[in-house]
Amino acid sequence: MEHVIRAEGLKKRFGDTQALAGVDILARRGTVLGVLGPNGAGKTTAVRTLATLIKPDEGRAEVCGFDVVKDAAQVRRVISLTGQYASVDEELTGVENLIMIARLVGHPRREARRRAQELIDRFGLSAAGGRAAKTYSGGMRRRLDLAAGLVNDPQVIYLDEPTTGLDPRARNAVWDTVRELVRDGATVLLTTQQLDEAEALADRILVFDHGRVVADGTSEELKEKVGGQTLAVRALDRDRMPEVVGVVARITGARPETDEDTGLVTAPLDDPAALSAVVRGLDEAGVVASDLALRRPSLDEVFLSLTGHHAETEGEKE
Repeated sequence: MEHVIRAEGLKKRFGDTQALAGVDILARRGTVLGVLGPNGAGKTTAVRTLATLIKPDEGRAEVCGFDVVKDAAQVRRVISLTGQYASVDEELTGVENLIMIARLVGHPRREARRRAQELIDRFGLSAAGGRAAKTYSGGMRRRLDLAAGLVNDPQVIYLDEPTTGLDPRARNAVWDTVRELVRDGATVLLTTQQLDEAEALADRILVFDHGRVVADGTSEELKEKVGGQTLAVRALDRDRMPEVVGVVARITGARPETDEDTGLVTAPLDDPAALSAVVRGLDEAGVVASDLALRRPSLDEVFLSLTGHHAETEGEKE
């Protein structure tokens, strides 16, 4: 499979902020490339550069063989960009929104109506197609926005945090749509702060932090980089969490992560044989565990290991 997105050494500065500090990106045809990182990491700046909305200060990039600076018009013909928030006209119906966009990209009136209805049906909006977009739920608006991005039948689709603000059911519907687009041959570049989203959808993942790519690989490859296993302990009595933390820290020699909401205490554990020592330590402290397990690192723990902070950490605006 050839690479439909190629970027080398992309740099972009906004005033004193280095938004991109030498970024390389490769995406193969018919795959999902996940770009993971907190706000301010450079994800959106990279997408805007690949979408010809901004010019890099240094480096170069090609999409479907077209240079994003020299061949910007050709690049725009083969891409679609869906941002973090729905950009449809609230006063128009779903069908009218898609007809308007189809006409703007050059479809004759009859073809525009046919394409609009085809997309309305494809995205499960047939019953709501004649209603004003302002009456749509958040999930319906997002599906309409995705449909709008497909009017020109793009080869490459940029989805910039497409499930922001959606409830779990609506988010799953968007995920199903992304999978369908890839099955139909599209290439998707997906930016997200949600680790489960990246793990569920992406064939490969780039981890961005402070304008740089700090890791590149499949979900499993990234987990292998961290290595070892993670000890997870939850006390039956949540008030005993401090004692659990003390036992886990003493035996693992690591600083445990804690989740106050769930009562879960986690820490890396390289020697599985130490699990029995944890059991003895909890028993000596009189702590009864409701959960005690070893598991592979989560993508969140990978991100923490690579960057020193969690993926949802807020950074400077891009």
